[in-house]
Amino acid sequence: MVASKRARRSNAKRITIADVARTAGASVATVSRVLNGVDTVDPVLAERVRLAIGDLGYRPSAAAQGLARGRSGTIGVLVPDLANPYFSDVIKSVSAVARTAGSRVLVMDSDEDPEIERELTEDLLRYADGLLLCSPRMPRAHLAALAGRGTPMLVTNRQVTGLALHSLTVDFFQGVMAVCGHLARLGHRRVVYLAGPAHAWANAERLRALSGAEAFGLQVSTVACGFTADDGYAAAPAALESGATAVVAYNDFVALGVLAHLHELGVDVPGDISLTGFDGIDMTRFSGPPLTTVAVPRDRLGRAAGEALARIMSGDEDIEPETVPVELLVRGSTGAPRGSGGAPRGSTGAPRGSGGTPS
Repeated sequence: MVASKRARRSNAKRITIADVARTAGASVATVSRVLNGVDTVDPVLAERVRLAIGDLGYRPSAAAQGLARGRSGTIGVLVPDLANPYFSDVIKSVSAVARTAGSRVLVMDSDEDPEIERELTEDLLRYADGLLLCSPRMPRAHLAALAGRGTPMLVTNRQVTGLALHSLTVDFFQGVMAVCGHLARLGHRRVVYLAGPAHAWANAERLRALSGAEAFGLQVSTVACGFTADDGYAAAPAALESGATAVVAYNDFVALGVLAHLHELGVDVPGDISLTGFDGIDMTRFSGPPLTTVAVPRDRLGRAAGEALARIMSGDEDIEPETVPVELLVRGSTGAPRGSGGAPRGSTGAPRGSGGTPS
């Protein structure tokens, strides 16, 4: 019985705006004006239209309404890596702000590829009233072209001098400086940085901070790495061979990959080598040992981005650039270097005095 009713409903003719107009004794244009909240329609006629809509169970097309109003009610969000909880946390907060304002969020992932990022941006511009670019990797020229098109747009975690772009950034520089100070106080003198994507502004800010690490008495070497746990896992042997007593990873994912490989090699963290991450994603509290990291307030960043973009979309251009502060979270993955500062380890990756052997 239930199945037959469902079949009848699915086979029923779809109610259109023309059906509403005939039932209400009004024109299609009048029904459209009522649907779009235009207050110039005669109140009696408008009430007939609303009654007809209710009686017929008419549901207007959101796309058609957006087209009629010249807007879609959609915010486009582009991120470089949806697998990273950093970006999904930001999107969650942006979505909460958008939902309160009656907007929807359309999200796309560029997989850290600047060319794909450019293509996806063009797709989003076709459907969205406003655009949020999270940590964009595209060249300056592409950002300049976007800025010149007049679409309401906000960029997070990227500063481009000389462009009329609204931006919201995280204080990556101070975060890395805090890491340097922490390691120096523990007695470390040789540090290796596992670098992130070469085209990422966040990576450039980390490198800028590390270029001043000598002020803390630190010597820093750099190993090309990436942004995933697999990248960190692959870079762990090179980090050991550098002779450093502490590893500064580009982000928490990289650090967790390093930690897994060091565990397999029998390397004690932090007894043999200290390790730090960046971002403060939730899973770092549960690693063994818990990861020392720099926490980014992703909820605050997402809400601030959503609110700023809403203001831009409403025509407010008086929005000052904002930098979100970070916090160093000291946990169990960092400690004083063993002995007199840690002698360089051999190319085999075997740690001094750990009793472990490479697998």
